[in-house]
Amino acid sequence: MRILVTGLIGNYAFGGVTWDYLQYVLGFRDLGHDVWYLEDTATWAYDPVKQEPSADCSYNVNYLERVMHEFDLGDRWIYRNEADDTYHGPAGAGADQVIRDADVLVNVSGACWLRDVTAAVPRKLFVDGDPMFTHVGLVEQGRSRDHVLAHEEHFTFGLNVGRPGCRVPTAGIHWKPTVQPIAIDWWRRNLLPHTASHVARDAWTTVMNWASYKPREFEGEDYGQKDIEFLRFFDLPKHTSEKFVLAMGQGIGRNRPTERLEAAGWNIIEPDVYLPDYATYHDFLANSKAEWSIAKNGYVKSRSGWFSCRSACYLALGKPVVVQDTGWSEHLPAGEGALAFDSMEDAVRGIEAIASDYERHSTAAKKFAEQYFDAAKVCAGLLES
Repeated sequence: MRILVTGLIGNYAFGGVTWDYLQYVLGFRDLGHDVWYLEDTATWAYDPVKQEPSADCSYNVNYLERVMHEFDLGDRWIYRNEADDTYHGPAGAGADQVIRDADVLVNVSGACWLRDVTAAVPRKLFVDGDPMFTHVGLVEQGRSRDHVLAHEEHFTFGLNVGRPGCRVPTAGIHWKPTVQPIAIDWWRRNLLPHTASHVARDAWTTVMNWASYKPREFEGEDYGQKDIEFLRFFDLPKHTSEKFVLAMGQGIGRNRPTERLEAAGWNIIEPDVYLPDYATYHDFLANSKAEWSIAKNGYVKSRSGWFSCRSACYLALGKPVVVQDTGWSEHLPAGEGALAFDSMEDAVRGIEAIASDYERHSTAAKKFAEQYFDAAKVCAGLLES
Protein backbone atom coordinates (compact mmCIF):
# COMPACT_ATOMS: atom_id res chain seq x y z
CA MET A 1 0.00 0.00 0.00
CA ARG A 2 0.98 3.62 -0.30
CA ILE A 3 1.09 5.02 3.22
CA LEU A 4 1.49 8.69 4.17
CA VAL A 5 2.98 9.38 7.61
CA THR A 6 2.50 12.92 8.85
CA GLY A 7 4.63 14.74 11.38
CA LEU A 8 6.54 17.81 12.55
CA ILE A 9 10.14 16.93 11.68
CA GLY A 10 10.72 20.08 9.64
CA ASN A 11 8.52 22.51 11.52
CA TYR A 12 10.07 21.61 14.86
CA ALA A 13 13.63 20.67 13.91
CA PHE A 14 14.64 19.14 17.23
CA GLY A 15 16.19 15.75 18.02
CA GLY A 16 13.45 13.95 19.93
CA VAL A 17 10.71 15.27 17.66
CA THR A 18 12.52 13.88 14.63
CA TRP A 19 12.63 10.36 16.05
CA ASP A 20 9.00 10.46 17.20
CA TYR A 21 7.72 10.73 13.63
CA LEU A 22 10.52 9.19 11.61
CA GLN A 23 10.21 5.80 13.27
CA TYR A 24 6.69 5.35 11.87
CA VAL A 25 8.09 5.84 8.37
CA LEU A 26 10.85 3.31 9.04
CA GLY A 27 8.42 0.81 10.55
CA PHE A 28 6.03 0.86 7.60
CA ARG A 29 8.98 0.70 5.20
CA ASP A 30 10.23 -2.42 6.98
CA LEU A 31 6.83 -3.97 6.26
CA GLY A 32 7.40 -3.42 2.54
CA HIS A 33 4.96 -0.57 1.94
CA ASP A 34 5.46 2.47 -0.31
CA VAL A 35 5.86 5.05 2.45
CA TRP A 36 5.97 8.83 2.11
CA TYR A 37 6.56 11.37 4.84
CA LEU A 38 4.16 14.32 4.58
CA GLU A 39 4.41 17.57 6.53
CA ASP A 40 1.34 19.75 6.12
CA THR A 41 0.54 21.40 9.44
CA ALA A 42 -1.48 24.49 8.46
CA THR A 43 0.94 26.51 10.61
CA TRP A 44 3.93 28.64 9.74
CA ALA A 45 7.37 27.10 10.06
CA TYR A 46 9.21 27.58 13.36
CA ASP A 47 12.72 29.03 13.14
CA PRO A 48 14.71 27.51 16.05
CA VAL A 49 17.50 30.03 15.59
CA LYS A 50 15.26 33.09 15.91
CA GLN A 51 12.88 31.09 18.15
CA GLU A 52 9.80 32.41 16.38
CA PRO A 53 7.39 31.49 13.55
CA SER A 54 8.66 32.33 10.08
CA ALA A 55 7.27 32.57 6.55
CA ASP A 56 10.68 31.41 5.35
CA CYS A 57 10.81 27.61 5.62
CA SER A 58 14.33 27.16 4.20
CA TYR A 59 15.87 26.14 7.56
CA ASN A 60 13.10 23.60 8.11
CA VAL A 61 13.24 22.15 4.62
CA ASN A 62 17.03 21.87 4.74
CA TYR A 63 16.87 20.00 8.04
CA LEU A 64 14.15 17.69 6.75
CA GLU A 65 16.12 16.99 3.58
CA ARG A 66 19.16 16.09 5.68
CA VAL A 67 17.15 13.68 7.81
CA MET A 68 15.50 12.01 4.84
CA HIS A 69 18.87 11.54 3.17
CA GLU A 70 20.41 10.05 6.32
CA PHE A 71 17.66 7.44 6.55
CA ASP A 72 17.58 6.57 2.85
CA LEU A 73 14.25 8.34 2.32
CA GLY A 74 15.65 11.03 0.05
CA ASP A 75 12.91 10.84 -2.61
CA ARG A 76 9.98 10.07 -0.31
CA TRP A 77 9.04 13.30 1.44
CA ILE A 78 6.77 16.30 0.94
CA TYR A 79 6.80 19.57 2.88
CA ARG A 80 4.04 22.14 2.43
CA ASN A 81 4.75 25.71 3.53
CA GLU A 82 1.57 27.21 4.92
CA ALA A 83 2.79 30.79 4.52
CA ASP A 84 2.75 30.70 0.72
CA ASP A 85 0.96 27.39 -0.03
CA THR A 86 3.99 25.88 -1.78
CA TYR A 87 5.27 22.31 -1.82
CA HIS A 88 8.92 21.43 -1.23
CA GLY A 89 10.67 18.13 -1.79
CA PRO A 90 11.34 15.62 -4.58
CA ALA A 91 7.67 15.27 -5.56
CA GLY A 92 7.51 18.92 -6.55
CA ALA A 93 4.36 19.87 -8.45
CA GLY A 94 3.27 16.22 -8.34
CA ALA A 95 2.78 16.23 -4.56
CA ASP A 96 -1.02 16.37 -4.73
CA GLN A 97 -1.05 13.31 -6.99
CA VAL A 98 1.18 11.40 -4.58
CA ILE A 99 -1.32 12.16 -1.85
CA ARG A 100 -4.33 11.24 -4.01
CA ASP A 101 -2.80 7.84 -4.73
CA ALA A 102 -2.37 7.01 -1.04
CA ASP A 103 -4.29 4.17 0.60
CA VAL A 104 -3.63 5.12 4.23
CA LEU A 105 -2.80 8.35 6.05
CA VAL A 106 -1.25 7.92 9.52
CA ASN A 107 -1.75 11.25 11.24
CA VAL A 108 0.73 11.06 14.10
CA SER A 109 -0.20 13.42 16.95
CA GLY A 110 -2.68 15.06 14.60
CA ALA A 111 0.20 16.94 12.98
CA CYS A 112 -1.60 17.16 9.64
CA TRP A 113 -4.57 19.52 9.52
CA LEU A 114 -6.71 17.83 6.88
CA ARG A 115 -7.35 19.67 3.63
CA ASP A 116 -9.51 18.35 0.78
CA VAL A 117 -6.69 16.29 -0.73
CA THR A 118 -5.67 14.61 2.55
CA ALA A 119 -9.24 14.22 3.78
CA ALA A 120 -9.95 12.18 0.65
CA VAL A 121 -7.44 9.43 1.56
CA PRO A 122 -9.63 6.30 2.04
CA ARG A 123 -8.27 5.23 5.43
CA LYS A 124 -7.09 7.81 7.94
CA LEU A 125 -5.60 6.84 11.31
CA PHE A 126 -5.33 9.42 14.10
CA VAL A 127 -2.53 8.65 16.60
CA ASP A 128 -2.65 10.56 19.90
CA GLY A 129 0.61 10.81 21.82
CA ASP A 130 -0.60 13.23 24.51
CA PRO A 131 -3.44 11.49 26.41
CA MET A 132 -5.66 13.52 28.72
CA PHE A 133 -4.60 16.82 27.16
CA THR A 134 -5.76 15.80 23.69
CA HIS A 135 -8.93 14.28 25.07
CA VAL A 136 -9.94 17.24 27.22
CA GLY A 137 -9.61 19.39 24.12
CA LEU A 138 -12.03 17.09 22.30
CA VAL A 139 -14.61 17.31 25.08
CA GLU A 140 -14.54 21.08 24.64
CA GLN A 141 -15.78 20.57 21.06
CA GLY A 142 -14.80 23.02 18.33
CA ARG A 143 -12.83 22.54 15.13
CA SER A 144 -10.34 20.15 16.72
CA ARG A 145 -13.09 17.63 17.47
CA ASP A 146 -14.39 17.76 13.90
CA HIS A 147 -10.83 17.33 12.69
CA VAL A 148 -10.26 14.20 14.79
CA LEU A 149 -13.65 12.71 13.91
CA ALA A 150 -12.75 12.99 10.22
CA HIS A 151 -10.43 10.00 10.75
CA GLU A 152 -11.77 6.46 10.48
CA GLU A 153 -9.70 5.01 13.36
CA HIS A 154 -8.25 6.45 16.56
CA PHE A 155 -5.23 5.30 18.57
CA THR A 156 -3.70 6.62 21.79
CA PHE A 157 -0.57 6.20 23.90
CA GLY A 158 -2.97 6.19 26.85
CA LEU A 159 -3.03 2.43 27.36
CA ASN A 160 -5.70 2.81 30.05
CA VAL A 161 -8.11 5.05 28.14
CA GLY A 162 -11.63 3.62 28.34
CA ARG A 163 -10.75 1.31 31.23
CA PRO A 164 -12.03 1.52 34.84
CA GLY A 165 -10.00 3.87 37.02
CA CYS A 166 -8.78 6.02 34.15
CA ARG A 167 -9.92 9.66 34.23
CA VAL A 168 -9.18 10.38 30.58
CA PRO A 169 -12.47 11.22 28.84
CA THR A 170 -13.11 9.25 25.66
CA ALA A 171 -15.14 12.10 24.13
CA GLY A 172 -17.39 9.46 22.56
CA ILE A 173 -14.54 7.99 20.49
CA HIS A 174 -13.37 4.38 20.49
CA TRP A 175 -9.67 4.63 21.31
CA LYS A 176 -7.32 1.75 20.57
CA PRO A 177 -4.10 1.48 22.61
CA THR A 178 -0.72 1.74 20.91
CA VAL A 179 2.89 2.59 21.73
CA GLN A 180 5.76 4.39 20.04
CA PRO A 181 7.40 2.33 17.27
CA ILE A 182 11.17 2.10 17.70
CA ALA A 183 13.52 1.47 14.77
CA ILE A 184 15.75 -0.74 16.91
CA ASP A 185 18.49 -1.25 14.31
CA TRP A 186 19.06 2.50 14.14
CA TRP A 187 19.47 2.72 17.91
CA ARG A 188 22.14 0.03 17.81
CA ARG A 189 24.26 2.12 15.39
CA ASN A 190 26.77 4.86 16.13
CA LEU A 191 25.62 8.08 14.49
CA LEU A 192 28.48 10.17 15.92
CA PRO A 193 32.11 9.38 16.82
CA HIS A 194 32.80 8.06 20.31
CA THR A 195 33.60 10.74 22.91
CA ALA A 196 35.26 9.57 26.11
CA SER A 197 34.32 12.72 28.04
CA HIS A 198 30.66 12.89 26.98
CA VAL A 199 28.49 14.84 29.44
CA ALA A 200 26.12 11.88 29.82
CA ARG A 201 28.82 9.26 30.47
CA ASP A 202 28.03 7.08 33.54
CA ALA A 203 25.04 9.27 34.37
CA TRP A 204 21.33 8.72 34.80
CA THR A 205 19.78 11.08 32.28
CA THR A 206 16.56 12.18 30.66
CA VAL A 207 15.35 14.78 28.16
CA MET A 208 12.43 16.91 29.29
CA ASN A 209 10.84 20.32 29.50
CA TRP A 210 10.15 21.93 32.85
CA ALA A 211 6.63 22.73 31.61
CA SER A 212 5.48 22.49 28.00
CA TYR A 213 2.19 24.37 28.33
CA LYS A 214 -0.32 25.55 30.92
CA PRO A 215 -2.40 23.05 32.95
CA ARG A 216 -5.77 21.98 31.55
CA GLU A 217 -8.91 21.96 33.67
CA PHE A 218 -11.39 19.10 33.52
CA GLU A 219 -14.37 18.57 35.80
CA GLY A 220 -13.06 21.11 38.31
CA GLU A 221 -9.52 19.74 38.56
CA ASP A 222 -6.24 20.87 37.02
CA TYR A 223 -4.01 18.49 35.07
CA GLY A 224 -0.53 19.90 34.81
CA GLN A 225 2.96 19.37 33.44
CA LYS A 226 6.20 17.73 34.56
CA ASP A 227 7.15 20.58 36.89
CA ILE A 228 4.39 19.52 39.29
CA GLU A 229 5.56 15.91 39.49
CA PHE A 230 9.25 16.83 39.59
CA LEU A 231 8.77 18.79 42.82
CA ARG A 232 7.87 15.51 44.56
CA PHE A 233 11.32 14.11 43.70
CA PHE A 234 13.36 17.29 43.92
CA ASP A 235 15.81 15.89 46.49
CA LEU A 236 16.33 12.50 44.84
CA PRO A 237 20.10 12.99 44.25
CA LYS A 238 20.57 13.30 48.02
CA HIS A 239 19.28 9.73 48.48
CA THR A 240 21.73 7.99 46.15
CA SER A 241 25.36 8.18 45.09
CA GLU A 242 24.42 7.99 41.38
CA LYS A 243 25.08 10.90 39.01
CA PHE A 244 22.18 12.70 37.25
CA VAL A 245 22.35 14.82 34.08
CA LEU A 246 19.09 16.29 32.82
CA ALA A 247 18.69 17.91 29.41
CA MET A 248 15.87 20.15 30.52
CA GLY A 249 14.11 22.90 28.61
CA GLN A 250 13.31 26.04 30.58
CA GLY A 251 9.58 25.78 29.94
CA ILE A 252 6.89 28.38 29.37
CA GLY A 253 7.94 31.72 30.82
CA ARG A 254 11.45 30.30 31.30
CA ASN A 255 10.49 29.41 34.87
CA ARG A 256 12.85 26.47 35.39
CA PRO A 257 14.41 26.87 38.90
CA THR A 258 17.93 26.14 37.64
CA GLU A 259 19.88 27.24 40.72
CA ARG A 260 17.65 25.28 43.09
CA LEU A 261 17.90 22.19 40.88
CA GLU A 262 21.68 22.32 40.74
CA ALA A 263 21.91 22.93 44.48
CA ALA A 264 19.86 19.77 44.99
CA GLY A 265 22.38 17.74 42.99
CA TRP A 266 20.96 17.76 39.46
CA ASN A 267 23.32 18.60 36.59
CA ILE A 268 21.21 20.68 34.19
CA ILE A 269 22.16 21.13 30.52
CA GLU A 270 20.35 22.98 27.73
CA PRO A 271 18.76 20.67 25.13
CA ASP A 272 19.10 23.18 22.30
CA VAL A 273 22.86 23.35 22.93
CA TYR A 274 23.67 19.69 23.62
CA LEU A 275 20.89 17.94 21.66
CA PRO A 276 20.07 20.18 18.68
CA ASP A 277 19.26 17.39 16.21
CA TYR A 278 18.47 13.69 15.78
CA ALA A 279 22.15 12.59 15.87
CA THR A 280 23.11 14.44 19.06
CA TYR A 281 19.88 13.27 20.71
CA HIS A 282 20.77 9.67 19.81
CA ASP A 283 24.32 10.23 21.09
CA PHE A 284 23.13 11.64 24.43
CA LEU A 285 20.94 8.61 25.12
CA ALA A 286 23.61 6.18 23.90
CA ASN A 287 26.23 7.61 26.28
CA SER A 288 23.92 7.49 29.29
CA LYS A 289 24.01 4.80 31.96
CA ALA A 290 20.22 4.66 32.31
CA GLU A 291 17.15 6.87 32.41
CA TRP A 292 15.31 8.23 35.41
CA SER A 293 12.28 10.35 34.59
CA ILE A 294 8.93 11.62 35.72
CA ALA A 295 5.79 12.05 33.58
CA LYS A 296 3.41 14.95 33.07
CA ASN A 297 1.10 15.45 36.03
CA GLY A 298 -1.85 15.03 33.68
CA TYR A 299 -0.65 11.57 32.65
CA VAL A 300 -0.11 10.49 36.23
CA LYS A 301 -3.20 12.02 37.82
CA SER A 302 -5.52 10.68 35.12
CA ARG A 303 -3.94 7.21 35.33
CA SER A 304 -3.65 7.36 31.54
CA GLY A 305 -1.24 4.45 31.01
CA TRP A 306 1.16 6.58 28.92
CA PHE A 307 4.68 5.24 28.32
CA SER A 308 7.37 7.57 27.02
CA CYS A 309 8.63 7.29 23.44
CA ARG A 310 11.97 8.53 24.77
CA SER A 311 12.11 5.78 27.38
CA ALA A 312 11.47 3.22 24.65
CA CYS A 313 14.55 4.57 22.81
CA TYR A 314 16.67 4.13 25.94
CA LEU A 315 15.46 0.53 26.18
CA ALA A 316 16.42 -0.16 22.55
CA LEU A 317 19.96 0.93 23.42
CA GLY A 318 20.09 -1.48 26.33
CA LYS A 319 19.77 1.37 28.82
CA PRO A 320 17.48 0.46 31.73
CA VAL A 321 14.79 2.95 32.76
CA VAL A 322 13.26 3.87 36.09
CA VAL A 323 10.20 5.89 35.15
CA GLN A 324 7.11 7.15 36.90
CA ASP A 325 4.08 4.90 36.75
CA THR A 326 1.09 6.38 34.91
CA GLY A 327 -0.66 3.03 34.88
CA TRP A 328 1.65 1.66 32.18
CA SER A 329 2.72 -1.16 34.51
CA GLU A 330 -0.77 -2.64 34.12
CA HIS A 331 0.00 -3.30 30.44
CA LEU A 332 3.80 -3.62 30.18
CA PRO A 333 5.89 -5.74 32.59
CA ALA A 334 7.74 -3.71 35.21
CA GLY A 335 10.61 -5.30 37.05
CA GLU A 336 13.52 -6.03 34.73
CA GLY A 337 14.95 -3.41 32.40
CA ALA A 338 11.98 -1.10 32.98
CA LEU A 339 11.00 -0.26 36.56
CA ALA A 340 8.01 1.81 37.65
CA PHE A 341 7.83 4.11 40.67
CA ASP A 342 5.14 6.10 42.49
CA SER A 343 7.10 7.44 45.48
CA MET A 344 10.57 8.64 46.39
CA GLU A 345 11.22 5.32 48.10
CA ASP A 346 10.20 3.41 44.95
CA ALA A 347 12.47 5.57 42.80
CA VAL A 348 15.49 5.06 45.03
CA ARG A 349 14.90 1.30 45.23
CA GLY A 350 14.63 1.11 41.44
CA ILE A 351 17.86 3.04 40.91
CA GLU A 352 19.73 0.90 43.43
CA ALA A 353 18.35 -2.33 41.94
CA ILE A 354 19.63 -1.45 38.47
CA ALA A 355 22.97 -0.10 39.71
CA SER A 356 23.63 -3.32 41.65
CA ASP A 357 22.81 -5.68 38.76
CA TYR A 358 23.34 -3.50 35.69
CA GLU A 359 24.17 -6.13 33.07
CA ARG A 360 21.04 -8.15 33.79
CA HIS A 361 18.83 -5.09 33.53
CA SER A 362 20.63 -3.89 30.39
CA THR A 363 19.99 -7.21 28.66
CA ALA A 364 16.37 -7.13 29.83
CA ALA A 365 15.98 -3.59 28.47
CA LYS A 366 16.95 -4.72 24.96
CA LYS A 367 14.53 -7.64 25.08
CA PHE A 368 11.78 -5.36 26.40
CA ALA A 369 12.21 -3.01 23.42
CA GLU A 370 12.31 -5.87 20.93
CA GLN A 371 9.13 -7.44 22.30
CA TYR A 372 6.95 -4.38 22.76
CA PHE A 373 8.31 -1.49 20.66
CA ASP A 374 9.80 -2.94 17.46
CA ALA A 375 8.71 -0.50 14.74
CA ALA A 376 7.49 -3.10 12.25
CA LYS A 377 5.40 -4.86 14.93
CA VAL A 378 3.83 -1.64 16.19
CA CYS A 379 3.08 -0.35 12.69
CA ALA A 380 1.62 -3.69 11.64
CA GLY A 381 -0.67 -3.46 14.66
CA LEU A 382 -2.00 -0.10 13.47
CA LEU A 383 -2.92 -1.57 10.09
CA GLU A 384 -4.43 -4.77 11.52
CA SER A 385 -6.70 -3.09 14.07
